[in-house]
Amino acid sequence: MQQYLAEYIPKHKDEILEEWMKAMKSKSDEQVFQFNSGSVFNKTSQDFVEVILARLTKTNHEYEKQLGEFAERIVFFGWPLTFVTTGIQTLGDIVYKKIMTSKAEIEAGKQIEFWKIFRGWTNSVQNEFVNGYATIWEKTISLQKIALRELSAPLIPVFEKISVLPLVGTIDSERARLIMENLLNGVVKNRSEVVLIDITGVPIVDTIVAHHIIQAADAVRLVGAKCMLVGIRPEIAQTIVNLGIDLKHVATTSTLQRGIEEALRLTGRKIVKWEG
Repeated sequence: MQQYLAEYIPKHKDEILEEWMKAMKSKSDEQVFQFNSGSVFNKTSQDFVEVILARLTKTNHEYEKQLGEFAERIVFFGWPLTFVTTGIQTLGDIVYKKIMTSKAEIEAGKQIEFWKIFRGWTNSVQNEFVNGYATIWEKTISLQKIALRELSAPLIPVFEKISVLPLVGTIDSERARLIMENLLNGVVKNRSEVVLIDITGVPIVDTIVAHHIIQAADAVRLVGAKCMLVGIRPEIAQTIVNLGIDLKHVATTSTLQRGIEEALRLTGRKIVKWEG
C-alpha cells in the first residue's frame, strides 16, 4: 500500500499541487503571501509536496536533510506553523479523495488497511514537520537573542574619559541586566570618568525602568565614574515627578548635547569656537 502511494502521487503531482495551492490560497490570510511573490510561493509549494513525498520514497537520512532545509526556508519566508499543518492536512485530503474516486480503486477488503497506512503517513509527516519547524524557529530566536545581546546598549566613547550609553526601546529585567554588564565593562575598558545614559529613545519611563537606571548610576559610581541621565523629554520629566521617583543623586539634562558640555566641564575641558 505504501508503494502504491509512492507511485500514485508522482504521477498526479501536477494536478494535486494545483488543487492544493488553490485550496490554501482560499484558506490562508495575506500574511503568507505578503512577502512571497507568486513565483516564490509556487516554487515553495512544489518543494512542500516534494518533501512530503520524500517520506515515502527516500531514506530517513535523505528525508530528514530535505525536511530540515525546507523548514529553514519556510521559517525565513514567514509561513506560520498553522499554515504548514493545515497544508499537510489539506494535501492528505486531496490525495485520499483522488485515490478513492480514481478508476484504480482500492479493493474493498483492503480499504481499512489502506486508510491506516495513509493516516500513519500523514500523521508522521505532520509530527516531523512540527518538530523540524520548532527546531529551526528556536534556533532563529536564539540567534536573534545573541544578536540583541551584542547590540544591546553598547557604551560608546565620544571623548577621552567620556562615554555615552544610548538606550532605545523598552527595558525589561533581562535587558537591564545586559545593560548593566555592558555599562560596567565599558567604563573599565574605556577608562571613562563620566558616563551619559541617553534615554531619548526610551518610549516609557515607569518605576521599574527608573529603578534600573538608578541601579546603573550607583554601579557606575562604585567603579569610580560619574553618571548623568540625558535626553529627558518633558513628558518623561512629568512622569518621573508624578511617580515620585527620586533622581536627586543622578545629574540630569534635557539633551545629549547639554550632557556632553557638562561632562567636558567635569573633566576640565570645554568646546570653544575657533576663529581662523
